[in-house]
Amino acid sequence: MTLLDSTDLEIVKCLRENGRMLWKDIGAKVHLTGQAVADRVHRLEDLGVLKGYSVILDDDLLGISQIALITIFLKSGRHADFRTFIKNKEEVCEAHRISGDGCYWLKAKLTSQAQLNKLLDEINEFGGYRLCLSVNNFK
Repeated sequence: MTLLDSTDLEIVKCLRENGRMLWKDIGAKVHLTGQAVADRVHRLEDLGVLKGYSVILDDDLLGISQIALITIFLKSGRHADFRTFIKNKEEVCEAHRISGDGCYWLKAKLTSQAQLNKLLDEINEFGGYRLCLSVNNFK
């Protein structure tokens, strides 16, 4: 693995805070030209350090009324089938294979109780689950 220097880490920090920050503005913070920042950003992308860019959405304005945290207990060895199923579920925004209690942990953002029930019914085809609903997001 290639080690990143302190300037690379500062560039990453700037992009975490604002993925749309201009290279010249990042350069002013890290004491490089905008072109030098661009070169470093491209190198970080090529190395796989920067895997993509995202948008932070307002769930309330999008009609997201529930956030479900679901622990999955597979009843068989159908891990590949389950992962394929989850990759195609737009409402599942995070999926982790876990150790300890359960096989997988999912975070799903849902617009209704009906959408949650449909997802849980589909998960039942693979195994059991434990459901927790988020009551407040503070970070």
